[in-house]
Amino acid sequence: MHIPKLYREEDREEILRFLRGNNFPSLVTYDGEKPIATHLPVEIVENEQDKLTIFAHISRANPQWKSFGEQEALLIFQGAHTYISPRWYNHVNVPTWNYQMIHVYGKVRILEGDEVYGLLSRLVVNHEAHSEYRLESLPQDFVQKEMKGIVAFAMDVTRVDAGYKLSQNRNDEDHQNIINELHKRSDEESHQVADAMKRQRQ
Repeated sequence: MHIPKLYREEDREEILRFLRGNNFPSLVTYDGEKPIATHLPVEIVENEQDKLTIFAHISRANPQWKSFGEQEALLIFQGAHTYISPRWYNHVNVPTWNYQMIHVYGKVRILEGDEVYGLLSRLVVNHEAHSEYRLESLPQDFVQKEMKGIVAFAMDVTRVDAGYKLSQNRNDEDHQNIINELHKRSDEESHQVADAMKRQRQ
């Protein structure tokens, strides 16, 4: 992903926060003829050596899993984004777009057996934290049958490209006016971009 130096985000804790808060990325691989993509929920795990591994699963009926191999795969994590009007500056300018986007590259390996069960159990716990629903409480023959319908995998991350375009090139007056105008809008994405702009400049 092309990221001008001004818009490159390199704070590791911020990147991890973003990945975990936008954990329904697009998985992009190459099947030998064309790029293919699937949108899926993921789990981001940081190990003791500060290495990242991303766990996920797709339907076995989805042929994309057959493209997993030696080549790198790409996960695209997209955050809030919105149109920025040139009317909000104190000088003549052109329209633009503010956004937060992270591309994660890595090698994919397929999981088997207990690793698959463990991944699914963790995902349920994560998303059902305030309920008693657990994988372990279900009939285990049912769970094993359902597991046969998926392919679980881990991506060992080799590279992260994080681009936050949040009007970093604007002076304080224009920057604050953009935030004010975004908050006047009714959509949540504009509000999220405004909040991200505040955090980034602080």
